[in-house]
Amino acid sequence: MTDKSTRLERVETDRGAELAVLTIDNQPLNLFDKALMEALAADMAELTAAPPRALLIRADGKLVSGGVDVHVFEGLSTEQGAALWRELFAGIIHPLEALPCPVVFSAHALTLTAAFEIALACDIILAAPKAKFGLVETVVGLTPSMGGPQRLAERAGSGRAREFVMTGDLYDAATLADWGVVNAVHEDVDTAARALAARLADGPTRAHAATKQIIGAWRSGGVAHADSVTPEVSGELFATEDLRGAVRSFLDVGPGKAEYSGK
Repeated sequence: MTDKSTRLERVETDRGAELAVLTIDNQPLNLFDKALMEALAADMAELTAAPPRALLIRADGKLVSGGVDVHVFEGLSTEQGAALWRELFAGIIHPLEALPCPVVFSAHALTLTAAFEIALACDIILAAPKAKFGLVETVVGLTPSMGGPQRLAERAGSGRAREFVMTGDLYDAATLADWGVVNAVHEDVDTAARALAARLADGPTRAHAATKQIIGAWRSGGVAHADSVTPEVSGELFATEDLRGAVRSFLDVGPGKAEYSGK
């Protein structure tokens, strides 16, 4: 644990895989103030240094987050504003996306601004029916600057992203599921997210990391670039214990019986 505004726990699944659970707990509104931002950056540094086999990001309290503490923006110069965003990309968003394991975000309630931008940097987003999402930076004359607009455009299309950001409206979980932003809606989202994260942690971690690399190549350079990196990225999996063991298990006892160590 790095700060009272977050908790980073490492637990074992029933099969013994390491699952990390990162909880935002900056009550009462889970606002992104300087302390929370620093705590999350420290958590990302710890996870980068010792990656788990899956990560679940969630929040305690009535809200996932009420957004950014506006005091963070007060009096910033042009240079200081740009430096803030560079720091948040370098300390939180980019390390989160670079983790070599699946990352699940659980949204049980209102999820605004920085919290939603972090969700968009995760692999899978699950939400409760009552959850609502917003990038409402226009209320202070700002645009979302932790990667939200571009990552929302990737999932929902550029027209939807412009609507979402420019109106500053709140959108419910069902709407974002229809747009392809939220992967699934669950009544008990915390239980569903923990179960999914545990299932992914029990899986072929190196293969999941390869999937992220290939999709990352597509994001940066399109299908042709992804095609160009796939043979090497996928080829490396043939040296893993998990692939060798799973192939042997498939041949000996059939599909779905393999157990993975993440190696």
